[in-house]
Amino acid sequence: MISQQLNVDTIANNLANVNTCGFKKERLEFKTLLYETIARASLDPANRSGRPVNLQIGHGVRPAATARIFSQGNLERTDHATDVAIEGEGFMVVDRGGEFYYTKDGSMKASITDDGNMLVTTEGYPIVGIDDMPIYIPGDVSLLDLLINEEGQLSFLNSAGEFEYLGAQIQLVQFSNPQGLEAVGSNLLRMTPASGPALSESDDETNRVSRIRQGTLEMSNVQIADEMVSLIVAQRAYDINARAINTSDEMLQTANSLKR
Repeated sequence: MISQQLNVDTIANNLANVNTCGFKKERLEFKTLLYETIARASLDPANRSGRPVNLQIGHGVRPAATARIFSQGNLERTDHATDVAIEGEGFMVVDRGGEFYYTKDGSMKASITDDGNMLVTTEGYPIVGIDDMPIYIPGDVSLLDLLINEEGQLSFLNSAGEFEYLGAQIQLVQFSNPQGLEAVGSNLLRMTPASGPALSESDDETNRVSRIRQGTLEMSNVQIADEMVSLIVAQRAYDINARAINTSDEMLQTANSLKR
């Protein structure tokens, strides 16, 4: 019953983040507990005797892991110059107090600084370029004229009607095992020994290169219908387990009453 409660909590978290940009749904995985072996399988070919199967009784289930599903979410057009969606397995890099984190949320904002407009997340953390430094846009460049190509290179349309490169590029990285990333909230993931090191796409460290779509956001990959079905199954499993406990208790009461 505790495992099914955790399953409901996981499904509820998925449903709560159905409108969260770049959110990847989770699935709770289970493992069986230890088995009590009453009689082991054994065969004696010479005497043509023995037991062909084991007699075992399981002791329940336990939660083992929450697997994150990294399938592509739907792309929603916003026409905002600082909104980007990542097509592929890449993650953007975020500088959070000197430590790098990773995200699929491309809803960038511009923070006004003395060095120009810095691209940041919704909470104000800098977006990192391929030089591992924050990305700045000159103060005299209008965000309406900002252009971001598929590789993440930033340019703008000058007064002469020509494209001028800003010398900055959004860094995209991949991981050998993205399932090993640790979620820390705020749409951010943290690298762990299980995920492996971040592999930069700009340095040709990956086999597949992601593409950036400007003026678009990747929405959550949560499917409400699937989550509702999973919720019903988890609820029914919880109810049946509770009924099994009541049934076992009634059977023990019946056994105790035979002694009277």
